Amino acid sequence: MQVMPIRGVTGDSLFGVFRMGGVFSALGRALPGRLVWVGALALVTLAGCDNSPWPKGASESQLIYSAMIENTPRHLDPTASYWSNDTLVTYQVYEPPYGYHYLKRPFELVPKAAEKVVTPQYFDKNGNRLPDDAPGEQVAESVYEVPIKRGIMFQPHPAFAKDEQGQYRYHHMKPGEVGERRSPLEFEQGTRELVADDFVYALKRHATTRITTPIFGIFSEYVIGLKEYGEMIKKEDAKLRQGTDPASLDKPFLDFRKWPLAGATAPEKHLLRIRLHGKYPQWKYWMQMTFMAPVPWEADAFYAQPGMAANSLTLDNWPVGTGPFMVAEFVKDRRIVMKRNPNYRGEPYPCEGMPEDKAKGLLEDCGKKTPFIDGIVATVEREATPQKNKFRDGYYDMEVFERTDTGIQYLVEANDSDEVAEVYRKKGFTFPKYGDVNSYFIAFNMIDPVIGWGDNEAQRERNRKLRQAITIAIDWEEYSKVFPKKAGETAMSLLPEGIPGSREGTPEGVNPVTHKVVNGKYVRRSIEDAQKLMEEAGYPGGRDVKSGKPLVINYDFYAPPTPERKPEIDWVVKQFAKLGIQLEVRATDNNQFQDKVRKGKHQVFWLGWNADYPDAENFLFLFYGPNSKSISDGENTANYQNPEFDKLFTQLKMMDEGPAKQEIIDKMMELLRRDAPLSFGFYPYASAAVQKWVTNSKPAILVRDHGRYLRLNSTERTASLAEWNRPVWWPLALLVAVIAAGVMVARNSLRRRERMNARGEILV
Repeated sequence: MQVMPIRGVTGDSLFGVFRMGGVFSALGRALPGRLVWVGALALVTLAGCDNSPWPKGASESQLIYSAMIENTPRHLDPTASYWSNDTLVTYQVYEPPYGYHYLKRPFELVPKAAEKVVTPQYFDKNGNRLPDDAPGEQVAESVYEVPIKRGIMFQPHPAFAKDEQGQYRYHHMKPGEVGERRSPLEFEQGTRELVADDFVYALKRHATTRITTPIFGIFSEYVIGLKEYGEMIKKEDAKLRQGTDPASLDKPFLDFRKWPLAGATAPEKHLLRIRLHGKYPQWKYWMQMTFMAPVPWEADAFYAQPGMAANSLTLDNWPVGTGPFMVAEFVKDRRIVMKRNPNYRGEPYPCEGMPEDKAKGLLEDCGKKTPFIDGIVATVEREATPQKNKFRDGYYDMEVFERTDTGIQYLVEANDSDEVAEVYRKKGFTFPKYGDVNSYFIAFNMIDPVIGWGDNEAQRERNRKLRQAITIAIDWEEYSKVFPKKAGETAMSLLPEGIPGSREGTPEGVNPVTHKVVNGKYVRRSIEDAQKLMEEAGYPGGRDVKSGKPLVINYDFYAPPTPERKPEIDWVVKQFAKLGIQLEVRATDNNQFQDKVRKGKHQVFWLGWNADYPDAENFLFLFYGPNSKSISDGENTANYQNPEFDKLFTQLKMMDEGPAKQEIIDKMMELLRRDAPLSFGFYPYASAAVQKWVTNSKPAILVRDHGRYLRLNSTERTASLAEWNRPVWWPLALLVAVIAAGVMVARNSLRRRERMNARGEILV
């Protein structure tokens, strides 16, 4: 049973009451008849205290309150952002050409900044037009002609502000002019219309050397000329920075408008043309991600001003978009506040959905202009307990805005306790449970000499057996039992069931390295099987057969070892200990973890992956050699580089869904099981934690721009908060009694001293 703290009546304040005995003594002497006044004063003072973490009147606003886990996002720049917690901001602020229909399943692409979702035109090597269903080997070039909606305006921002002469007001600032300003809102504002060139500029920015560019490796394979463009930009950037201090935060403006890119052009003001090498059906999905969101050149120019970076005035903190919301406050590792973009045009709420959506009330706002809320307030929470308590008490409308798995823990709590279930029922908590397209796993850095590929064929085989032994030992079935609040289905491959090409739940989908058939059921192989592989790898009992030293491996975790996470970390340590392997835990925050993997200084690590789009390629590219994180800053964090796998992946990228593509997927999965660059973990159950007064909520990992669709009933929220957080008066009454007793004691003591003679006798 939860015991709520009485905020406003702390130990210090109570101690302060007792320290004021002298004051009450004087009060008792001077105002003996005002004891009631003292008690009333205490009641009035303390009655205003409550346990709300928000400003007075916050519940009556149209702001949604939510939590951020651990810290504020590191990258809000759309070129660099590729972490789930960034999407709290990026998908509310930016508008790529496409998005996903909010309600339809399977997921359907719809236009966002574009007027329509286009079909690419295919051409052979001679420039001849091919039919839309042409096989990949015949296609030399794909061309996307994307019309951009007219009249879309950027959010207010000083990058667009102009003076009376029509010149940009803040594009030629001198050192010191920024002063103490740390928000774009402290400057004069301006705006302009979105044009196709903003998308061209954004695509070119992936060639930059200034920031992290996780998708440049993929984009440069397809966008014609982008690979060469990247080499050219390196040289041009070096020229620009010649003679400057390499450690300086101020860097000269790298203006991508100066250098054309063959694969991205704007033949008309509102027409975007993208040319790709060969056939790449998945490109349409990339156009719904913020990597393809428009970036105005003025924003780059503005943030390149002297002193901007030192004051945290960058796209990583202050994005510039055309979406329904804009960042109004950014306090690093504390809080982000987004408010309505006053220039947003108001896209209509969808009128179609799934058969059950109407009964759930998800179509009641059909055709109405979005957004319905005024903004989003996200506060950093470093520990799970206060985060959950604030949701239970109603102070978080959505526990974590961008997460779809926070409701599972409440389902477990309700199943474990009838009393808790009744409380949740009365509060109207419902947490629908469903499958989604994401996974968690433990992987190995394949360029590490101990756990990775190895320098020669013999070492490669030994290391492979070592990894296979570990994948057997890590008992994911046990994990779901030990940690039911984070449970899921044990993964036999990389592809969740909702992704085309997945074999999960079928005999063909079983991983023979880690599981076998026993009495018609698939069970994990025994620890004896794993120990035998350890011997063959040269580590009997977890000791090097040559040196006799114990095998010590580093476990790199992307979050601090808080009390809530320590049991999970300890569980992983125990899995390795089954084989005699000593696991050294190196838990850091997410930003430090990312720095570590870029430098290749990791060994074993835990990672989660949320699908960006519903295609097997989006999971398999996590192990595509050219995407290696530590080599080319891609998303292959395991640095897995297998020429056979890479060749199959190259074929896969050109293929439409069908039996031929399934055959390629099966071969790639067989390689991953054999080489074991990862231990396939589990597919978590999804169930978001959303309060009853937030409507139109239909959480899904692939739909990240849901802020515009949500509706908030602030009247119901205010009433519920009052009901759920009624003041507990007995501590106040007790405090008044203590004060009264103190006054009476002081008064009686004073009167006693006043009637006492020099010999200590009481005079009658």
